[in-house]
Amino acid sequence: QVQRVEAGGGMVQPGGSLRLSCVASGFPLHYYGVGWFRQAPVKEREGGSCISSSDSNTYYADSVKGRFTISRDNAKNTVSPQMTSLHPEDTPIYHCAADLTAGTVVHGMYQGHYAMDYWGQGTPVPVSS
Repeated sequence: QVQRVEAGGGMVQPGGSLRLSCVASGFPLHYYGVGWFRQAPVKEREGGSCISSSDSNTYYADSVKGRFTISRDNAKNTVSPQMTSLHPEDTPIYHCAADLTAGTVVHGMYQGHYAMDYWGQGTPVPVSS
């Protein structure tokens, strides 16, 4: 049974940090490109960060560049963005997505194409004082 979950969401104060995790079971995540996307109510989904499968290169949207760092832990079968200097605009629901085809997640993040093999159910990150 294939399952993907997000973990680590929770309330954080402005300026604070939080680490999310995309945990996969049933398939080896290191074969997949993995991205983190976010969506606030009444707003369009946007890409945040992603990591490729082939060479583990990382990519970031301008809105999070310099503040978020995405990495893999192959032993735990997870991909995690470390988020720092959070502000209220970072509040949306965060989803992880994975795709086996090289380049799909990166393309999706920058071009707004979201057809991918797997999507997590989402985790909220409320940033509020």
